[in-house]
Amino acid sequence: MSYNELFARTELLIGSAAMQRIASKKVILFGVGGVGSWCAEALIRSGIMHLTIVDSDRVATANINRQLPATTKTVGELKVEVMKKRLQEINPEAEITTLPMIYSAETSMSFHLGQYDYIIDAIDSLSHKADLLVTASRTGATLFSSMGAALKMDPQQIRVAEFWKVRGCKLASALRQRMKKNAKPEKPFLCVYSEELLPNIGQEALPDANEHGSFRKAQTNGTMVQVTAIFGFTLSGLVIQDIVRH
Repeated sequence: MSYNELFARTELLIGSAAMQRIASKKVILFGVGGVGSWCAEALIRSGIMHLTIVDSDRVATANINRQLPATTKTVGELKVEVMKKRLQEINPEAEITTLPMIYSAETSMSFHLGQYDYIIDAIDSLSHKADLLVTASRTGATLFSSMGAALKMDPQQIRVAEFWKVRGCKLASALRQRMKKNAKPEKPFLCVYSEELLPNIGQEALPDANEHGSFRKAQTNGTMVQVTAIFGFTLSGLVIQDIVRH
């Protein structure tokens, strides 16, 4: 099957010139969990041909309720490798690069961010996220970021705003406080967020909620797929809309 056959329904909507631009862009996505995994799938299904996915974690049982690579058969496997297999089943010609690494201030140079047209942030660690946003803002790439998707249940409350205008999100607030004390992003960027904030009420589930991830979370919060997936789809939509407009 050719590229034109795979994406004929998309081309009907946006035209062949836009499809050619989509196919030419290089995208790097940090995090393929509850948000990032759905973003990756939507990008490939939209015609992106050059995608790098970054995540050091392996699939855990607690991921199954919301993460695309997580099934009872993939527990223990590297998320990026599960995702690559799936994405290449969608489009075998897509160039999927997997980096099972942790982004941090110490490893940032190894990602060569300047070679990408789009940088997408879907990671959880506050310190790593802050450094990525600042570092990515210094490149020529267009940057999009996911704010906190946990403790939410209503996808109709999901919004998009420039980072400094995001309201009602504890993660965004913590990032801004950190950046005011350290380095700030050097250009504006859009974020996906929701002002909804629900409490954790099923404390008896805590022992089974551990994901054994690459960093220790200050608190384990409840999450649901109808929110995390819409965050991811919205991120992918921002990328594709930006390409089509330009």
